[in-house]
Amino acid sequence: MQVPEINTTLRQDTIQLPEVIRSCSGIKIFGKKIKSIVYSTDIAIIRNINADAVIAVYPFTPHPTITKCITEAADIPVFSGVGGGLTQGKRSVHMSMFAESQGAIGVVVNSPTPMSTIKDIHDVIAIPIVGTVTSIYADIEAKLEAGVAILNVSGGKHTAQIVQDIRQSFPEVPIIATGGPTEASIQATIEAGANAITYTPPTNGALFSQKMDKYRVLEKENYEKIHHSTK
Repeated sequence: MQVPEINTTLRQDTIQLPEVIRSCSGIKIFGKKIKSIVYSTDIAIIRNINADAVIAVYPFTPHPTITKCITEAADIPVFSGVGGGLTQGKRSVHMSMFAESQGAIGVVVNSPTPMSTIKDIHDVIAIPIVGTVTSIYADIEAKLEAGVAILNVSGGKHTAQIVQDIRQSFPEVPIIATGGPTEASIQATIEAGANAITYTPPTNGALFSQKMDKYRVLEKENYEKIHHSTK
């Protein structure tokens, strides 16, 4: 039976993720099955995309205000970045506790996060720790032993191979992975063993640029119609 689909005129511009993502197994967290995860901190994007969840990480020191804004605005579960690169130790622990208190479904630690920080986070929160993996050189076993529950593989063009290598050694570990820019690269990542896929959407600026192009065409058509009728 075909799944009924409901939409409205004002929500017709919602960003649709590649359908191939639905073919992955997904990861069940607290009873919620998550297959597609949008990689964004843009609230407008997060509110207008059909992803199952959002991974909110950014290249700055994590701040409670940003976490609060995203978790309050999102209508889907949030994986909240809590540092691990420049930000480690007590601040990452406190950010993790704050993210949980704001309703995050999980916290994300960057690849350089010390195992001691992961252990300290694990001791104080009741939501999963997502550990980022950026290369084949990551010590997966140490991350898992420290308290990481889900791996987040972000290895650029090598992502599928990294996922495959991890899956061979750790057949049961939940894996989130970047799918790349095409349906073929997403499919390859899923076939390599990824349970869920992160998707980087077009920027707000790029989407608005497309809309402005349509408005310009419409404006020209209206102008020509008016001036043609007056001749």
